[in-house]
Amino acid sequence: MKGNFANNLPIFLLIMPKILITGSNSYIGTNFIKFSHYQDISQVSLLQTNPEDIYFGGYDVVLHLAAIVHQTKKITESEYLRVNRDLCLEVSSHAKKEGVKHFIFLSTLKVYGNIPSGNIITDENSECNPTDPYGKSKLEAEIGLKELEGPDFIVSVIRTPLVYGEGVKANMLSLIKLVEKIRILPFKNTSNRRNYTYVENLVGFIDRIIEKKASGTFIIKDNEALSTAELVKLLAKNLNTRLSLFALPGFILFMFKKLIPHYYDRLYGSMEVDNTKTKKILDYQPPYSADEGISRMISAYQKNNY
Repeated sequence: MKGNFANNLPIFLLIMPKILITGSNSYIGTNFIKFSHYQDISQVSLLQTNPEDIYFGGYDVVLHLAAIVHQTKKITESEYLRVNRDLCLEVSSHAKKEGVKHFIFLSTLKVYGNIPSGNIITDENSECNPTDPYGKSKLEAEIGLKELEGPDFIVSVIRTPLVYGEGVKANMLSLIKLVEKIRILPFKNTSNRRNYTYVENLVGFIDRIIEKKASGTFIIKDNEALSTAELVKLLAKNLNTRLSLFALPGFILFMFKKLIPHYYDRLYGSMEVDNTKTKKILDYQPPYSADEGISRMISAYQKNNY
């Protein structure tokens, strides 16, 4: 079952578009091929093929996934810009020249920078002020793509928080392994709110954008925001693991925030946005709740590891 979205798609829409993913064997691309309701999907590696050498003939849609994601290891700002901005704009320029009608770019909530807590709402129209090279490179790619857009070249920008699901890597995988191995964690009474996106919700969202040929900037997220405490409890429940939480003393949290702000933000910071406009324009509701998404992710994780 791929959610209730399939029941709303006319049969001819399931087979018409010919889709090219730029960036092969990526986590999101692999899941898109597996769960999308569209079937005519190809991939091209930008590590092995230069943009000018890609044959775009006959493709209706390009889904651009090639990128350097936010990483803890040192990567220069120029390298982020080279891959996430310049390479994207090279690909899109060649795609446009060769007749591709629809270009979909996977961006990030990091374009907003540090989202303040409280009553300030961040949504599709909020000002972007990225504070790291990753967010900056993605925003500059968005700006360049909008300059390329025209009547015969639709651009769709998708901003997403952390994506999780089958085959997840990086931060979420590290957290799963942490919950598996350590049965007591310092997240009691955390009141932060963070958005996440289950990968099958993202795939259905991309399908909807292709179906509607939707131009614009959109935010995809699960309907529920989770605190770190809620997240680790859901992971433990689905891992069938006992978990106890305790609260760190205030001075330790203060030192943690001062000394390792990047890790502090991931575990104790908030990043919650409003995508009411996106859901209204696209008439899309994520078919899976966060609870269901985490359950499906852990089921796949256990199957693959055991």
